[in-house]
Amino acid sequence: MIRRLIILLLIVGCVFANDSLKNILTPIQYEVTQNCGTEPPFKNEYWNNKEDGIYVDIISGKPLFSSIHKYNSDTGWPSFYNTIDSSIIKKDSDFNLGYRRIELKSKSSNAHLGHLFNDGPDPTGLRYCINSASLRFIKLEDFDKENLSEYKNLFDSTKSTPLIVLPK
Repeated sequence: MIRRLIILLLIVGCVFANDSLKNILTPIQYEVTQNCGTEPPFKNEYWNNKEDGIYVDIISGKPLFSSIHKYNSDTGWPSFYNTIDSSIIKKDSDFNLGYRRIELKSKSSNAHLGHLFNDGPDPTGLRYCINSASLRFIKLEDFDKENLSEYKNLFDSTKSTPLIVLPK
């Protein structure tokens, strides 16, 4: 009996959480993050963003990617050769297109982010192909007011190479 009650409460909680997200996110953000959708290439907010800053999970606010790892992959989506911290992104097999891809989700919110491919540039050879709709960009100049000061060191111009955290 208690087990059934706990399961019911979890289901109701998920429904309320989902309804809350529908009120907070735009339709494309909801479709991408909750239904593993994909936004159109070249018609999304960050595919061509060249400003210094970090990209956070649109739902949880957890830092995911840095502009120092971003590059132009000519795909029309934001592409990164690395993450800020690979332990905050989970990887699952995705066979929706009839072949294996690696789906990326945020561990903190379970939001669908995009996919990981092995055709990226050095030094990792990886391409994190990410939907803008799953991200919020925070400019370097806004790190202090967004309580992200600890990430300023990623942009320290006195370092000879950017910080690189290889995926596990």
